[in-house]
Amino acid sequence: MADMDPATTTQTESMMEEEASLFSSLDIILVTLLAGVVLYFVMNRKKPEPIPEFKKLDTPAPTTRETSFIEKMKKTGKNIIVFYGSQTGTGEEFANRLSKDAQRYGMKGMAADPEEYEMGELSRLSEIPNSLAIFCMATYGEGDPTDNAQDFYDWLQENDDEDLSGLNYTVFALGNKTYEHYNAMGKYVDKRLEELGAKRIFDLGLGDDDGNLEEDFVSWREQFWPAVCEHFGVEALGDESSIRQYVVKEHTDINMNKVYTGEIGRLQSFEVQKPPFDAKNPFLAPVTVNRRLNKAGDRHLMHLELDITGSKIRYESGDHVAVFPTNDSALVNKLGQLLGVDLDVVISLNNLDEESNKKHPFPCPTTYRTALTHYLDITQSPRTNVLYELAQYASDPKDQENMRKMASSSPEGKVICIVKPIIHILEDMPSLKPPIDHLCELLPRLQARYYSIASSSKVHPNSIHICAVVVEYETKTGRTNKGVATNWLKNKLVTDNGHKSTVPMYIRKSQFRLPFKATNPVIMIGPGTGIAPFMGFIQERGWLKQQGKEVGETVMYFGCRHKNEDYLYQEELEEAEKTGVLTQLNVAFSRDQEHKVRLASVCKICLVARNMAKDVQAAFYEITEELGGMTRTQATDYVKKLMTKGRYSQDVWS
Repeated sequence: MADMDPATTTQTESMMEEEASLFSSLDIILVTLLAGVVLYFVMNRKKPEPIPEFKKLDTPAPTTRETSFIEKMKKTGKNIIVFYGSQTGTGEEFANRLSKDAQRYGMKGMAADPEEYEMGELSRLSEIPNSLAIFCMATYGEGDPTDNAQDFYDWLQENDDEDLSGLNYTVFALGNKTYEHYNAMGKYVDKRLEELGAKRIFDLGLGDDDGNLEEDFVSWREQFWPAVCEHFGVEALGDESSIRQYVVKEHTDINMNKVYTGEIGRLQSFEVQKPPFDAKNPFLAPVTVNRRLNKAGDRHLMHLELDITGSKIRYESGDHVAVFPTNDSALVNKLGQLLGVDLDVVISLNNLDEESNKKHPFPCPTTYRTALTHYLDITQSPRTNVLYELAQYASDPKDQENMRKMASSSPEGKVICIVKPIIHILEDMPSLKPPIDHLCELLPRLQARYYSIASSSKVHPNSIHICAVVVEYETKTGRTNKGVATNWLKNKLVTDNGHKSTVPMYIRKSQFRLPFKATNPVIMIGPGTGIAPFMGFIQERGWLKQQGKEVGETVMYFGCRHKNEDYLYQEELEEAEKTGVLTQLNVAFSRDQEHKVRLASVCKICLVARNMAKDVQAAFYEITEELGGMTRTQATDYVKKLMTKGRYSQDVWS
């Protein structure tokens, strides 16, 4: 290193001392600041919260529904099972009655929905001593099984090798003679079970809803049970007392958010709507149009439009819309007054059979008012079993005797029995005071009502149209009876006290369709409100023409009473004819002259309401004979082939 002069050395040492002094001051400041920060952090930080020890939750395994009816019967000591195929609830009701009957003969029965069980187990029923399978099977549409019996029907068709030789069975069929395929499902089940080796222990019963279905069932049932006793060597116990299926529980302290207020399935489903929408989860559709269709006359024919925007509901022309009506509040209040009860008590009706899949007869917990308004049919004439069970609550022996006679199939009982709802029976028999919980157990469920959709989704994708006539008539006793659904719909104003009126609804698919090829010609025959599906067809054919598609001939036959009163959709039909959507519009007004003129004068069709489908078919047989040069047998075969190919379709309402 080079030597420095003293002056330079002194200057350097002085600078180093100053720097040392400066660094010492900075260090002290930094250390102090750092210490302060640490002290602040230590003094102010939150103490770490102890980590809680979570106990392992005992989550119950999801309940799996028992699909083995054999195991359930063994577990509960039952030897009779009654399967039902039911679309409107009548088949299920009959099945419940038969299963309860078994107790009177020292046997135990259960009603069962075939959709919920493995029907392949029928071959195992012989494992249960003195076992019997009863089938209450309704026919739906054109000879089809009901929705809940479809899988069972498919199973019967597909299993030719099934051995049912150990199965004892009988069938009661529910149908309507006005339909082409009368009781087809019941007849098929009866025949097919025999083909697979099962033993029929009593003849097939045929119930006709066009006549008196209840009477047909009671007559069959009265002969059926003696045959069962003879087959199994048992005797009636002679116990004619009432057999309760449910027990009532009153809720005095319950969260009202847990109480059903009219929902069909999920609790609060009307408040929080979630698709998909179906029979157990209907959509609340706002009413956007409700107008009277007829210009004059005593009847009220109406056109409603339901808004389905945002529901993701899709429909096709020819489909049906199902609506869930409610009973008239005045009738509900009257029923409460007659029975002297508080309708706003919250209750549950709980099944006494804890193993039953059906825990309650309707959604519970709920109030009596809600049950009588939304869930129970209080306007239908009670069936004989209801009359019989209610008879015990009449304090006047004469009333009790008359009730029992009305419940029987005797000629004397038929004379006494006048068709009337439960309210009128209670009015006419002041001594009859049944407990309201037992009455609620016995009354049938209020069913959805179906209407042919009167619109096309091509033209109205967010709207469903209904065409209906309000049902109202005077009875033999001078009272006025009103149809539940049509009067309820009539009062569904577009806005009610500032609120939109809504209708709980869903879509039921139909086989009633326009031809796949738009060029195929179509003949449509629809008197009165039977025009409904054809309005959808006409709209669709018009839409196709607007799209530039070639459309075949479209011929409409329509009949009503008076041109100036009930010529439904006159403007729309005449406009469709004017624009060429309708090739021909043929109309008959039956009461606009001295002698009635019916559609028969126009297209050889007799306009008898209950036999409309058969009469139309007969007219086509005649036309085919005449123009096709065929015999009656050949004409019949030809028309039936048209049906098989889907070229002849019917949408029949009885």
